[in-house]
Amino acid sequence: MHHPTVDARNLYHLSVAMWDAFAAFDETAKGVHTPDVDIESVDRVAIQSAQRDAVMAAGYTVATARYATSQAGAAERLDRIYEQYCGAVRDSSSVGTSVGLKAAATVLFEAESDGISDVIAYRAVNNTLRLENKQISLNDPNRWQPIFVPGSITSRGIRQPAGVQLFEFPHWGWLEGFALSGRHSGVALDPGPPPLLGDPETDAQFKAGVLEVIRRSNQLEVGVSSVDVSPAVMGNADLDSYAHRGHDANPTTGEPYMAAIVDLGNVSRVIAEYWGDGPNSETPPGHWFVLANDVSDMLPEEMRRIGGSGPSVSRLQWDTSLYLMLGGALHDAGIAAWGTKRHYDYIRPISAIRYMGSLGQSSDESSSSYSPDGLPLEPGLVEVITAESTVPEARHEHLEAYVGEIAVRGWLGVPLDSRTEVVFEDQDEEFFGVGWIRAADWLPFQQPNFISPAFPGYVSGHSTFSRAAADVLTAFTGSPYFPHGLGTHRAAIGSLQTEFGPSDAVVLQWATYADAADQAGLSRLYSGVHFPADDLRGRELGAAVAERAVEKAFVHFG
Repeated sequence: MHHPTVDARNLYHLSVAMWDAFAAFDETAKGVHTPDVDIESVDRVAIQSAQRDAVMAAGYTVATARYATSQAGAAERLDRIYEQYCGAVRDSSSVGTSVGLKAAATVLFEAESDGISDVIAYRAVNNTLRLENKQISLNDPNRWQPIFVPGSITSRGIRQPAGVQLFEFPHWGWLEGFALSGRHSGVALDPGPPPLLGDPETDAQFKAGVLEVIRRSNQLEVGVSSVDVSPAVMGNADLDSYAHRGHDANPTTGEPYMAAIVDLGNVSRVIAEYWGDGPNSETPPGHWFVLANDVSDMLPEEMRRIGGSGPSVSRLQWDTSLYLMLGGALHDAGIAAWGTKRHYDYIRPISAIRYMGSLGQSSDESSSSYSPDGLPLEPGLVEVITAESTVPEARHEHLEAYVGEIAVRGWLGVPLDSRTEVVFEDQDEEFFGVGWIRAADWLPFQQPNFISPAFPGYVSGHSTFSRAAADVLTAFTGSPYFPHGLGTHRAAIGSLQTEFGPSDAVVLQWATYADAADQAGLSRLYSGVHFPADDLRGRELGAAVAERAVEKAFVHFG
């Protein structure tokens, strides 16, 4: 199964097995589960070759155990990779291969008792949300609501039946991690409670967060405004803030970063999809492993100094060390985030916006549409549908049947239907765009086979995973900056999946790993599946996770 927590755990165990295999042949390194083998008889000249064989055998064994059956052809691809780099797949006669097999077996055995089989009961307090149901009700407007998801075919050709979402892995907070353990309480690190609707102290913050999600949905509109996405303007924000200071200059070249002006709607949708990492992808932990590998490939040999100091190390030592630290932090991030999700059981934007909009608005007490728990009004973004606003050619003309209700301006959703159909001249691709829609019909920027994740919102897993990974890369490389002072991703015209776009190529840019992580967290607001509190507290949680994982990893490095 492809799920961020599962992938994080799998990658952690893969990393530990490879590290332990490496450490068995190293005089200073300390294994996590040191394999019980005698290597005294190994010719010192052959140590390097044996160490490499051990790492490959350990990685192959764990990867096969965890991924060979996840999709068609995976086992054959793993066999080909192993044969290409390490010879015969099942030849365990060499000392190196033997050590690697034992390291993998030990990790897989220990993993059986890490809490993965624990059963933690969960029952949703709110009834199921059916998208076609116009009557919106919540038993508790601050708690998660499962959604009835229509049947679909995934990108891997797997048929998914229609059904009600179940909280995926509510027990994950109780697992043993690398530097964290939630075995006793299920909450390894507690970021504190989120803002709540109706709470005297945090109601205003909750409503501001709801407005911010709607605002980001409105920004998905193409052709309205432009924005500079270069590191000169973007990035270098505080951990708990969306205020960007930008960077004065590229630290490698000493030159200012060049402006990169793009359409706001295009870049917003690219950000949402690039960092989305949904169920048919490598998921956020895998995404950060890919980025880490790219960073390692870009670094010249003389810069492969662990922590940014000391002598340069071999690529084998660099990779196994980085994987241990990164894999440990990402697994711990999953434990910390899912423990928080289970503990606070927090609502998602689709439920909050539809529910609050169905109640009315909370800005004008003199109006018949007023409700203290309704949506705040903001001209051009959240408005009451009136007789005047529904006359021909007025902004709410297509909503004339809903006078007195609340309309929001945001993404119109898929598939097209009588509510959302919009015709664009010379547009022969699927493009749904942004416009006015009933608040009770609001949708996240997601494909219809996903809609919103099957677990509570607070905190954002993307934010927790990403900040933990960014801080690991900073600590491990000894620099907060990407190699050459710039990381990029190019999205070609028409490469988006949710709807046609971007209409022009977009290049995302980040000066630092933290800048990339911040964008990953922000992407969930553009996607419409998280509130600002989910994101910002997730970033803080990820930083706390990384601090512990980095400290423990350096102990193992010796």
